[in-house]
Amino acid sequence: MILWEPPESHPLRRLFSGLTEHAFFAHLGVADPRLTDYLSLLLARFIHFDTIYRLRSAAGRPLTELVDMVLEAEQLPAGGRTQREYYRHIGDFALFWTGVYPEALDQHRRQAVKDALVSYTYQGKRSYLITSRLEEAEHHDEQAGLFRRLSEQFELCALGLRKVREEWEELRRQTPPGPPIIC
Repeated sequence: MILWEPPESHPLRRLFSGLTEHAFFAHLGVADPRLTDYLSLLLARFIHFDTIYRLRSAAGRPLTELVDMVLEAEQLPAGGRTQREYYRHIGDFALFWTGVYPEALDQHRRQAVKDALVSYTYQGKRSYLITSRLEEAEHHDEQAGLFRRLSEQFELCALGLRKVREEWEELRRQTPPGPPIIC
């Protein structure tokens, strides 16, 4: 399972990097470059719909609900890269929707879908914690520490991503007429 990442020179990656650093430092007082770098890269990766729904079931179907992603991850052999990638993606997926588009989660709660009964915050924190433990088992202590912080500070990261969205929406309002920067 290959994780798509835009090149560092990609304009949206640079934009998200600046917005994330500013939102976390100016609004939340958080100066944690590893954390903000990870979150800005998450935003840049998730500009592609295929990346958001990149996990597949055993039958090869895209997993579009968090519940299905968790169930699939729990069926994988313990440890190893695939399980770690699944839990990392579950954490990213939960954080993205909780932070950037919380109104979508409100819509889920009003619909007859499995995710209506699940706490994205709880599952995101749990998934990042599992990812950190799997990283520790592989002796990737620096990565393990990052995922532990994402688990422990999930709500703060979600709030920071909401601020990033506010800033890009404000940027969009200030943009002169012409082709949009962000759609």
